Amino acid sequence: MSFNLNKIITTAGGGILVVNSIEEKQKALHLATQAKTNLPYYHHDTLGYNYRLGHINAALGVIQFKELENNLQKRKANHNFYEELFKHMSGIYVHKEPDSHFISNHWLSAILVDTSKTGGITPEDIRLSLEKDNIESRPLWKPMHMQPLYKDYPYYGNKVCETLFENGLCLPSGSNLTDEDRQRITSSIHTIFNK
Repeated sequence: MSFNLNKIITTAGGGILVVNSIEEKQKALHLATQAKTNLPYYHHDTLGYNYRLGHINAALGVIQFKELENNLQKRKANHNFYEELFKHMSGIYVHKEPDSHFISNHWLSAILVDTSKTGGITPEDIRLSLEKDNIESRPLWKPMHMQPLYKDYPYYGNKVCETLFENGLCLPSGSNLTDEDRQRITSSIHTIFNK
């Protein structure tokens, strides 16, 4: 699980690994401490990494866990806000939980925009409108096969990730989003859709 700064709880980086056995734990600890063996000199028996979470970061994480339930409720409130905001806007889709067996943590609030139903308004139009009002948003993640590093490698897919990248937009969804922030977002969105 990632504890990056943009997550629901953070340690300012790093994360945790959940394992099923003592053996898996020991192997993970070995690899996370540069695969050093228990010899009096540096001896690495395989490729390892320096992935241990620092003590200060771990302490921050313990404190953050106390806020987890509260932060989850705030993220759900953000999601509900976007559902309500876009409810009557044709061509804007807010992801929903498929049924009661799934419970989202609402880490990220993202929309999909169908420009054939929005009068030609694109995700980029929405992003630029929000940016004009000093509200950060960003496209969904660019697929790895579209990154310059991988341009010469084969891609086996069905264009789903490209479609999501072209039509998706991540909206402000932090646990610290205030009612004033929501009012500003609403105003900015209404400005672009009421032109």
